[in-house]
Amino acid sequence: MNLTNRLTSNQKRFFAEVIGTFVLVVFATGSVVLDAKYVGKFGLWFVALAPAVAVALMVYAFGKISMSHFNPAVTVGFLITKHMPKNLLPLYFAAEIIGALLGSIFVKYVIGTEANLGANAPDYHFPIHVIVGVEVLATALLMAVILAAVHTGG
Repeated sequence: MNLTNRLTSNQKRFFAEVIGTFVLVVFATGSVVLDAKYVGKFGLWFVALAPAVAVALMVYAFGKISMSHFNPAVTVGFLITKHMPKNLLPLYFAAEIIGALLGSIFVKYVIGTEANLGANAPDYHFPIHVIVGVEVLATALLMAVILAAVHTGG
């Protein structure tokens, strides 16, 4: 009997989300680091295409198992539209956080740190309430798009 037959459906969801989130983070941040490491030789197309390829591969691989959230914002969208029971929220959040942390660690220690990821800072020439307001607005718009996509089925 193979391993997948011994796992419960929630365990399968958990591992699918961990692996999918890991791959997405590695492709997304890894492409930026590789492009910086080789001084732009790969170009913007590579940086833009790598996460899209990762999402496509992981949705194809795990869509039937976990609905391929790979992002807490997507999980919240599924929850709000009642496409997911509330009791699975901690499972998805834990899997996505673990997958993202493992992916970030992999990028840092295997691919490199040349891109100064995480070094972004707000432009303090603007008042703090404008900076926070723009962040809140951008997050609300992202959630609205996710909600619309989930609610209408894509």
